[in-house]
Order: sequence, then C-alpha cells, then structure tokens
Amino acid sequence: MFHFRWFRRGNLTWLVAGVCLLTACKPDKDVEAEGPVPPTTPYALVRPNRFFPAIPDTPDNPLTVEGVELGRHLFYEKQLSGNGTQSCGSCHQQSKAFTDGRARALGADGRQPHPRNTMGLANIIWDTHFTWDGADTRLEQQARTPIENPLEMHQSLAAGVRKLQQLAKYPPMFRKAFGSSTITEDNVLKALAQFERTMVSGNSRYDQYLLNRTGILPGSDEEKGMILFNTHAVPGVRGAECFHCHVTPTLSSPRGQFFNNGLDLTFTDAGRGRVTGLASDMGKFKAPSLRNVALTAPYMHDGRFQTLEQVLDHYSDNLQLQSPNLDVSLASSPNHPSGRMRLTPDEKRQIIAFLRTLTDSTFVNDPRFAAPN
Repeated sequence: MFHFRWFRRGNLTWLVAGVCLLTACKPDKDVEAEGPVPPTTPYALVRPNRFFPAIPDTPDNPLTVEGVELGRHLFYEKQLSGNGTQSCGSCHQQSKAFTDGRARALGADGRQPHPRNTMGLANIIWDTHFTWDGADTRLEQQARTPIENPLEMHQSLAAGVRKLQQLAKYPPMFRKAFGSSTITEDNVLKALAQFERTMVSGNSRYDQYLLNRTGILPGSDEEKGMILFNTHAVPGVRGAECFHCHVTPTLSSPRGQFFNNGLDLTFTDAGRGRVTGLASDMGKFKAPSLRNVALTAPYMHDGRFQTLEQVLDHYSDNLQLQSPNLDVSLASSPNHPSGRMRLTPDEKRQIIAFLRTLTDSTFVNDPRFAAPN
C-alpha cells in the first residue's frame, strides 16, 4: 500500500513514485526464469614442479572447471572473427606450441600480414605483460586486441557476443560458468583468460634434469650447451649469456623487462618504446619463452630468422653493437677481442642441442588444450 501522506506535492509526484515502486522492486523476469545460479567447480591448477613459482591468485576471475571449458570452446570459435574463418587457435596452434609457423601472422581477411610474429602461450599465467611490447598487463584485456584488430580477427567483440548468443551451445555454457545465459563481453574475455592460464608447460627433459639430474647426459652436447646458455662470460671463461633474458623456469623475460637484442641500428618497429614513448625503450621487446622453441620457428618479433642456426649466428657474429639501447649483456663480450660473442661452430651446435631439450611433448599433445570435438 501507498502512504499518501508522503505525496502531498501533487498528483504528478504521486504517479512517478508509484511507477518506480511497481517496476524497480519487481524480481527480474530473466533471472527468475533461469532459476538458482548453478555452483561452479574450482579448477585445481598446480605448478609443474618445485622450480616454478606458486600459481598466482586471480580473485577477480578465479579458475573454474566450467569457465576453463567454456574458454577452450571460445579459443577455437571462428564466429569471433568477422568472416567466420579464424579463431584464436588459428594463429596459436597446439602442434607448434601455440604459434603458427609464419614469419608474421596472417589475419582472417588473408591479405595484409600482421607486423609481428605470433608468440606462444605457454606459462603465461606467470606473465605480467603480454605481447611483444607489453602493451597489455591483464590477460582479460589482451584478448580483445586480436579479436578487434583489422589485421587479425577483424570484428568488434560486441558483434562476436551477438553471434555467440545465437549459437545453441553457448548460452547454457555461460550459464554454468558465470550464472547467466546472457553473454557479455567481460565474460567472454574472462573465459578465454581462464583457459589460457591453464596452458602450463614444465615437463621437458630440461625439467627432468633440474629435478633429478636425468634427461640430459653428463658430458653430452646438450649439457655443454646448457652450461654455455647459463654462463656469464668473463676473461678466461666462455659464455653465451642467454640466461639474462631467458630466465628459468619460464625461460622468458624477467617480470616487466624488455630488451634490445641488437637486431637493427634503426627501428621500423619501436617495440616497448611505442607503448611508453621513452627513447630508452626504443627497439626493446619482450624475450619470448624458449620452452618448445624447436617447434616455434620462425624467430624474433618480425620472424626474420627461419632456423635456430640463424638465431645463434646473429648472437655470435651479427649483433649490431652500435644499436641504441643494446642490452648490456650483449654489448661487449670477452669471448673475442672484437667484443662479439664469436661462438665456435661446436658451441653453436651444443647450444642448439640444449634448446631441443626444452621441448615438452606432453604439452603439445595434451587433449585439455586441443580443439573440442
């Protein structure tokens, strides 16, 4: 009932108040029709071995079995692209450790290549900056970029949501994962991020060596390459300096760090400098993970090197020592009077042998990461 003594300023005020009471206080029909929100099941993600950090908390987007499974379907969903021909999984292929085998990614329109090489996705749960220049600092925000980029999937996320809402399988899956069958942009991004965070790789022969000294034979080329990889060169001691930028256990950049690795004297792609606008960041890029590196050719941010041999030739013999912002660990090597690293053919071969021990066959064959049937 109304208490008319509250409405003594005229009939208009009484009518407006009445409408508010009759509408705003009603239960939402859609929520009421869907019934109680179904409970979700926590996803038990564990670190692969003791050398990895603890699994980070994501309180604003906790991992659930339902959310991860939804994210897997969305990762391989081609309706998130403008012409319905490309999914996230088109450029991030499991057999190639979630890269695509191209020098530079090719989007749904198939005409103009992306200016950058496709990065792998292994162990990004421990990352704090995403893509080559670290422009995105939250995985939930990063996924929007390739979906909406005209050179990638070329469709607004809002348009993708409208398509998903019309597909029979998705409203129930969103209902299970997020409590509502009404699909939202935020929940699409959250589900994708949940799935991508489960892509943990830590079962290579190198991991077995770290754990129990098996997997790499003493005195083998692989062990010699591992020692070179992890050695800082000083007078009388030869080293390849790789560990500065590719830090165990993820074998990628330390948190929030970017490097100029001497590719060029001038920068067609400013890298981190494009994000920060700082001259000191020009030509710097994230050091990608070397896990599964034997599967992720071509290499570098622009895919200029086709083989690991070419990569080692670059660091050994072809560094642009006068490149602005060149990383200090590469600037002057005591390996050779020229200041270059000057690895011998045997040393290059040994380092490549070690890099091949970083392949995790269980990761690239894990059915949990494969496209749904």
